[in-house]
Amino acid sequence: MGRFETSDAHSNRWHQPVRVPRAKEGIFATARELVEDLDGWKLEQVDEKNFVLHATKANGLLGGTSRVTITVKGPSGIPSSETHVVSESSGGIVPKDRANVAQFCEKFWMRVT
Repeated sequence: MGRFETSDAHSNRWHQPVRVPRAKEGIFATARELVEDLDGWKLEQVDEKNFVLHATKANGLLGGTSRVTITVKGPSGIPSSETHVVSESSGGIVPKDRANVAQFCEKFWMRVT
């Protein structure tokens, strides 16, 4: 079982939280749309009150399946948001959690900037 999450401690830009000067409500909607558009990703649960998305990502025969949690944080009514991603894999030989986080963050960054 593997696990990887965004953190400022990572040197790779796509492994860090995505921060943009936009309200969390709009950013959350964009994150939801992206999860629905990504190949191999399936949106499982939406928590609109806490701005949390739960998805699964099929990683192929050797990668198993990952549960990906996307959380958008920020003050209400102020254009400032921070998006965190956690990928936790199970059932595979080769975890794809780092790649899942990078895939989401890179495509998300392109949509929100």
